[in-house]
Amino acid sequence: MSNIDYPIAKDNDSKSIFKFLVSELKPRGKWITPFNVISIPIMLLGLILIVIRFWKGIGSITNLTQDVPWGLWIGFDVVTGVAFAGGAYVLTFMVYILNMNKYHSIVRITVLNGFLAYLFYAGALLLDLGRPWNVINPIIGNNFGTSSVLFLVAWHFLLYMIAQLIEFSPTIAEWLGAKRARRILSGMTVATVIFGITLSTLHQSGLGALYLMAKDKIHPLWYSEFIPIMFFISSIFAGLSMVIFEGSISQKVFSNQINEKHHRSHDDILHGLSKICSVAMFAYFFLKVIVFIHGKHWQFINTPMGYWYLVEMIGFVILPMLLFFSSYRTRNILMIKLASIITMVGIIINRLNVTVIGFRWDADIRYIPSWMELVVTLAVIFTELWIFRWVVNRMPVLRESPSWVNEEK
Repeated sequence: MSNIDYPIAKDNDSKSIFKFLVSELKPRGKWITPFNVISIPIMLLGLILIVIRFWKGIGSITNLTQDVPWGLWIGFDVVTGVAFAGGAYVLTFMVYILNMNKYHSIVRITVLNGFLAYLFYAGALLLDLGRPWNVINPIIGNNFGTSSVLFLVAWHFLLYMIAQLIEFSPTIAEWLGAKRARRILSGMTVATVIFGITLSTLHQSGLGALYLMAKDKIHPLWYSEFIPIMFFISSIFAGLSMVIFEGSISQKVFSNQINEKHHRSHDDILHGLSKICSVAMFAYFFLKVIVFIHGKHWQFINTPMGYWYLVEMIGFVILPMLLFFSSYRTRNILMIKLASIITMVGIIINRLNVTVIGFRWDADIRYIPSWMELVVTLAVIFTELWIFRWVVNRMPVLRESPSWVNEEK
């Protein structure tokens, strides 16, 4: 695929920029597709439910209570979603710090996915607050104080979203034909990546640290003082599994935007990522075993929650770890993709075990998400996918940069 010059690159006056943006907002392609048919009704219903939530309060559509104030929107949308967005900080570290250039072709789409994930999960967090206007409190330290974990996580979250936007901004500049802006923003990349990696490692573990204060509420099999470390390590293989899964789909959906060279390198990229995932999963499993033995939790194994713990550890940690390792040795791409899917399911199970399933597990009345909470969660995910697709179809995320970019080098 040859380099592309976008229409706006030829004329940077405000009138042409406005016309260009209007033209880019117009829909492209077929409207009647399976994805659209499924997603549009769910997004519309989700929008109605969100209006009801802000109109009548959070209790009108959720099963949250004073005893269980954090539910599905925190456990899945935020805690699980942030883990899946971990691929951005891992990939940028590999490419910009370790100079592993073979992964450079997937950096932009990974950073885009990470930025949109943080943006939408921040929105989900806003939905979860009983009084959403109090969202400013953790940032300014009001009520919580500047020494609280929530204060740190809030600032890490906010600053990392800004860092990811700056990392992705050269792509936006190329789309708009803003040559000078692109040159300035590209010069900020390495510094922003270092800043972003630092923030990401802190808040990935910081999310786990939020649950350190809930020792008496979380089942002993999932609670330990090492939750922050385990959240951080698991975000490595969770994020890379998402990169593998998302990259495999993008290779098919956006195949017309990817040049032959990058098509050929796709399998090699998945092969390399599978090795990193297997190593990270072994470190995670080793730590889990040490925590289990040190905590002397043998008495919980022969219980329903213990059986569920074994399902998580054997079926969604050991199994995908072995699949990643075996597929790396044999270069079995299909097995790598399968391992990534199993790993993603395992991350969802683990995060929900900590935040929902194993939280107040012994209470007489258990929290079960309402169907409306599920619909809103799906609506958030589908909306993110729509914007993701819009950006990839219009900006040089997977396709090559405009020719003037190469001329400036």
